[in-house]
This record gives sequence, C-alpha cells and structure tokens, in this order.
Amino acid sequence: MSRVEVERQADDRYMIRGELTLATVPALERRALPAQWPAQATVTLDLSGVTRSDSAGLALLVEWLRVARRRNVRLRLADLPAQMREIARISDLLPILSID
Repeated sequence: MSRVEVERQADDRYMIRGELTLATVPALERRALPAQWPAQATVTLDLSGVTRSDSAGLALLVEWLRVARRRNVRLRLADLPAQMREIARISDLLPILSID
C-alpha cells in the first residue's frame, strides 16, 4: 500500500515523505493543507522525502500553488524530486513552479 506523510516543521515549513502519486493524492487533498498556511506568508514544502511521484502528485502541487496565490501566500517547493521535475518540464510547468 502506498503511503505519504506530512510533517509540520514550523508554521511556514512542511516536509512531505513517501509517495506522491495517484494512490496518495486523495488523502492529501482531504487534509486541506493550504487552509493551514498563514495568509500573506511564504510557505516552503520540503519534498526531499518524496520517494516516488507521478503526474497526480504534480497536479496536486499546481493546485496548492493556485490556492496559495488566491490567499496571498508564496509557496516555495524545496528539493523537487528529479522524477517530478521531469514531468513538470515535459508539461511546460517549470516556469510556474517556485522551486528552490
């Protein structure tokens, strides 16, 4: 069974560990993570713990970026895995992602 965990490291920093795939994205959507982000802040998602990802995982990040912008939150993606970066490149999404 696929598994993903989110650890809140600070008010403005979250670590995602595990698989960010079609099998795990629905559980993350139910957590409503963007609702926890302070308005008008900069929030960092540390993705160094992501072991596997697919287009559903990338779609979730794009959705979170959309929600963040609507709430005046700057969302930064740290350590985007190579697999996810390649999907973003092929999909021409790299320009909209705030990758550190």
